[in-house]
Amino acid sequence: LEIPLIIKNIAIISSASAAGYEDFMNQLNKNNFNYKFNLELFEANMQGQQTEKTVISAFDRIFQTIEKFDIVCIIRGGGSETDLAAFDNYNIAFYVTQFPLPVITGIGHERDETVTDIVANTRLKTPTAAAEFIINNNAAFEADINGLANSISEKVRDYLYINKLIITNASVRISKLRKFISDKTENCNDYFYRLR
Repeated sequence: LEIPLIIKNIAIISSASAAGYEDFMNQLNKNNFNYKFNLELFEANMQGQQTEKTVISAFDRIFQTIEKFDIVCIIRGGGSETDLAAFDNYNIAFYVTQFPLPVITGIGHERDETVTDIVANTRLKTPTAAAEFIINNNAAFEADINGLANSISEKVRDYLYINKLIITNASVRISKLRKFISDKTENCNDYFYRLR
């Protein structure tokens, strides 16, 4: 699945009390570009025996209103290998691979990698990095649009300049033609006077 050109509506699978979730939200809400996001949390356990059940339940709830979202983010801060082991779960990984929206993961630290990270559309090393990826994605699109706007503006300026030159040249030629006609009219009047 392709990441949308603009990411606006984000379904988040995380725990409301997780530090990683807080970091992710702060990074998005206080971004330097002043981008606004529609963020909805689908709460799930991020470690322990209930992780599989609650994460899959979150995916099911997102699916019920899937048209509202551009992507899904699974967000969890760092922890020990045993804390992150829940994301080496086959069923969670299967849901990620089959989900009709791109799934981005921000699980753990840079050195951590889970099966869920491997099968996700985009794996980022931390929740903060996941938020930065989203912001940079939108900034790249904005830069492209600004580049196109500048290119159009430049082409319009060039077009106007060329046409101004054409009009100026035509105006000079018309002025010369008027002078020519005026001179010929005078000559004709002179001949007419002499003929009379």
